[in-house]
Amino acid sequence: MTDHKQEDSFRVIDRRPFTAEGELRPEAMEEKEREAKREERLHPIGEAPKPIAPPPPPVEVPKRSLPFENLVRMLGSNAAMVLGAYADPRTGQPVIDPEAAHELIDMLDALHEKTKGNLAPEEDTLLLDLLGKLKMTYLEVNQAVAAQAASPRAKTRP
Repeated sequence: MTDHKQEDSFRVIDRRPFTAEGELRPEAMEEKEREAKREERLHPIGEAPKPIAPPPPPVEVPKRSLPFENLVRMLGSNAAMVLGAYADPRTGQPVIDPEAAHELIDMLDALHEKTKGNLAPEEDTLLLDLLGKLKMTYLEVNQAVAAQAASPRAKTRP
């Protein structure tokens, strides 16, 4: 009775493709046929293997445009002028107009946003550097104007 239990719990299956006489087992032949059919369904005989797609061409780097760089410099010069970088030729006093500077900086920001990915590296660097400098100068000028407005001398006496 103990032998019977061992037979039920342990089973050996011979998966060798050949018999002891060297003949191909029928199960092995059936398995080969099933594999061949599976392969044929996956890769039909008349179908040529799909060619590997060539790698995409390298992305072309946009070329520099001097008119674009001149436009950026012109807007930057105008913003710098209204931030007090240049003196008015008639009065000799620096021109400070934070609202005009803000509008010009916004124009440069919009230009950078709308041309993202289409600029030559030099153009992108020029625009970003200019924007950074103008924004810092704008903050400094606004703080100076606010400090001047808050000083006791700026207030009128009753």
